[in-house]
Amino acid sequence: MGSKEATGIQSRTERDDFQATSDPALMEAADRTAEVKLLTYEELYLLWERQQWQTQELDFSRDREDWNEKFDDEERFQRMYGLSAFFIGEQKVAEELGPIMRAAPTEDQKIFLCTQIADEARHVRFFERFYREVGVLESDQLSQMLEQTSEHLNDNFSRLFDEMLKQRTDRLSVAPDDTEALVEAVTIYHMVIEGMLALTGQHFIMDYNEREGTLPAFVEGFQNVARDEHRHVAFGSVFLREKAREDDRYKQAIQRTLEEVLPVADGVLTPPWAPTDVENWELFGYSLEDTRQFAGTSLMRRLKVIGLS
Repeated sequence: MGSKEATGIQSRTERDDFQATSDPALMEAADRTAEVKLLTYEELYLLWERQQWQTQELDFSRDREDWNEKFDDEERFQRMYGLSAFFIGEQKVAEELGPIMRAAPTEDQKIFLCTQIADEARHVRFFERFYREVGVLESDQLSQMLEQTSEHLNDNFSRLFDEMLKQRTDRLSVAPDDTEALVEAVTIYHMVIEGMLALTGQHFIMDYNEREGTLPAFVEGFQNVARDEHRHVAFGSVFLREKAREDDRYKQAIQRTLEEVLPVADGVLTPPWAPTDVENWELFGYSLEDTRQFAGTSLMRRLKVIGLS
């Protein structure tokens, strides 16, 4: 996936615990056939029980040395876009999951989505611990950290989360039986935000830190976050495949939503300080084309399994 296959990422995603999620993006078979086996909602719940981890077990002392002594001001500034996008993103999706969970039509779906709410809360605490113990910001209150780090984000990030996703979850809050709104929300949340943006960013951030030998506790925790995200995307894949097969208007809702949000999501991949007159700039050795290719390959595998490509 991409012109620079990450040295550590391929072996990571081939690990049994990552493969156990049955995220279609991790299956080469999804390039050839849509008929790959996905986990049921009950199986996804049981997998969640087996894949627990604790933020408090991570020791960030080495990460603090790297951040404050190894990185210069420019590198810290450049790293803040990716960190901020994840920190703020985890907090926002944790808020928006409630209406999606309540609108889910079956109890098995609701129960799994409850586990995802717990995961997203843990991800927020993971970033909070990293920021505090490494000394990323002077603030020590979660709300202050979120407000301060949001300054590093671009307008497309706000459009995707605060407008496009929130419009759907607000609809579900007043009309939880609006299945089309639910399909649209899951498409944005699980396929685009988690499946494209989050897992793509994690891929390159972890690879860079592993190559450089930096932020070891962050990488360890971020691997756990990524594994959680693959499990969440697996839920989205099976849900959307069921809905696409159930009624053609749901398939059309997925397609319509992707057409609306993908251009905005592509803009999220670009930091606000990136040069506007250079199409293929690089950050930490990776080009915008690298990230687009990785995200695109992952999305196409999932859409094929869902029945849209």
